[in-house]
Amino acid sequence: MQLEVISHFETVTRPNPILFVHGAWHGAWCWENFLPYFAERGYASYAVSLRGHGASEGRQGIRWHSATHDYVADLAQVAGTLDKPPILIGHSMGGYVVQKYLETHSAAAGILLATIPASGIFNFVMRYASRHPSKFLKSLLLLNPWHMVETPSLTHEAFFSPKVTAEENLRHFARLQSESFKMVLETMFLDLPRPEKVNAPMLVLGAANDNVFSIDEQQSTARAYVTEAEIFPDIAHDMMLEPDWRQVADRILNWLQEREL
Repeated sequence: MQLEVISHFETVTRPNPILFVHGAWHGAWCWENFLPYFAERGYASYAVSLRGHGASEGRQGIRWHSATHDYVADLAQVAGTLDKPPILIGHSMGGYVVQKYLETHSAAAGILLATIPASGIFNFVMRYASRHPSKFLKSLLLLNPWHMVETPSLTHEAFFSPKVTAEENLRHFARLQSESFKMVLETMFLDLPRPEKVNAPMLVLGAANDNVFSIDEQQSTARAYVTEAEIFPDIAHDMMLEPDWRQVADRILNWLQEREL
């Protein structure tokens, strides 16, 4: 599989590389802030566009790509090219992919940002259906989750806080794309994460203004990994693109340095 991988290097001083994994409707582009920021601090930094996303192969067949198998295989493919086990940072759906990957693979650490909860997305789907019944029904009938975020206003509501300007929201909206319907089924109930199979140290970070996953869901996920979620105030779902993204990045850096990673 030909996968887009964006990398940033400065002087590498840290022992393990970082591999960033994007969420639904996104691609490697969403790490545009984090990649140079972590590279400047000594990390070899990589971001993958999972199959069907960004400039990777597989766009035409994206509706039936499996997050559990295909996206995890993509992550394994890129991780296998690195000299040392990577630190994995996954956002939203990417957090689910990281969780499933770690069930059967090793890594230096797993870091989850506004992740799909260990309990799955059923509660989110029900919340979304109550807020936007017509968009939910359209997505369901056409087997196409794109319709859940198909307008700039829906994108802003789902991903960003009021601090994000309309112009910035439009810049990101223009890069969004279709997503796998099979992934929705898998993350609702077909193949939920199994935290008991994960041995890597885990950090779970959530956003207080997240309109996708609740604080309770992030805290519950953290407990499943025998840790505590850290919640950032005044930040929304796309934690790595919010105006206060440096707060999130600095917390990750401190956590990694505490563990000499």
